[in-house]
Amino acid sequence: MPKISLKGQQMPESPIRKLVPYSEIAKKKGHKVYHLNIGQPDIKTPDVALNAVKNADIKVLEYSHSAGFESYRTKLSAYYKSHGLPIDVADIIITTGGSEALLFAMGSTMDSGDEIIIPEPFYANYNGFSTASGVTVVPVISTIDEGFALPPIAAFEKLITPKTKAILICNPGNPTGYLYSKEEIMQLAEIVKKHDLFLIADEVYREFIYDKNDQHFSVMNVPGLEEHAIMIDSVSKRYSMCGARIGCIVSKNKEVMSTAMKFAQARLSPPTYAQIASEAALETPQSYFDDVISEYKDRRDTLIAELQKIEGVKVATPKGAFYCIAKLPVKNADDFAQWLLESYDNNGETVMVAPAAGFYSTPNVGLDEVRIAYVLKKDDLIRSVAILKEALKVYYQK
Repeated sequence: MPKISLKGQQMPESPIRKLVPYSEIAKKKGHKVYHLNIGQPDIKTPDVALNAVKNADIKVLEYSHSAGFESYRTKLSAYYKSHGLPIDVADIIITTGGSEALLFAMGSTMDSGDEIIIPEPFYANYNGFSTASGVTVVPVISTIDEGFALPPIAAFEKLITPKTKAILICNPGNPTGYLYSKEEIMQLAEIVKKHDLFLIADEVYREFIYDKNDQHFSVMNVPGLEEHAIMIDSVSKRYSMCGARIGCIVSKNKEVMSTAMKFAQARLSPPTYAQIASEAALETPQSYFDDVISEYKDRRDTLIAELQKIEGVKVATPKGAFYCIAKLPVKNADDFAQWLLESYDNNGETVMVAPAAGFYSTPNVGLDEVRIAYVLKKDDLIRSVAILKEALKVYYQK
């Protein structure tokens, strides 16, 4: 029998999606499952985006330019500039989701066997993208006790080798919700300039900042970092358009962008209807975002307050995105998460969480942690945590 590739064998399972079969079984039993496991917002997609697709008068569904619609890139550049980011049309290539943008970034800057340093816990698919690109992830651990703040720069320095090509951050962070300060971004800027590395910043949650004294600081705003900075972006969370699969790779480095363009040409073009929706979404009024941020702040505050009431649970308050990491009084969160779906219900209801070990690449770290996405309505979050509290009591006794 022909053998599966070693790369295929090494591809990690998604900690977010691997429990889906168990949730499906729970639902077939008639149980209601509260999905705290995945960052799928329940916020309505802007009408302006949906109507643009409905009203599109297209006779032939053609390829677009490999870099995406020029009209979309032009409006996207204007959008960034209105938010203080000095990004021109030539700095943007539209991609099939932020995922493809990350693959383009890795493919353009790293060869097989090269290394990328990533603060962990990190978005689980960074492991998958790295494996697909033949790149080795070198983790630097941030901890819940420190609120998942940037590890000391000395910790990064120790990990840099001749094979190191980049540092990758998610800001605000998935799965932690941590928001890097301007000072932390400047520290990273100095280290990548010192060692001639790339700084790749996944900024897809840029707008999701909740406290008045906090603001997002982009790698694109750092003077002198133009040749080092690569920004990843997406419409998925900003406009609650996860299914559109439209993102972009952004950089002032012309060699990076011309190389990324070759990858873009190889996959031909991003999807037409999704670009139509994404371009139209740029006309979304500010009131939409004001309402969304207010709603998520309320959800965050509710979730954290409820989790803090459970004995033995530790949680770091997220400043951005819509996730948090909670440390539970269990030895194996994978087993607990599966048990919740397979063997437990509270009045016919249960919850689905994402075991956090899959957000680390260091073995045996995060085994007692879960990621919780607060993408449900406030009442559902309160009910979900109540179920979790009762489930922990039963789990202790099993």
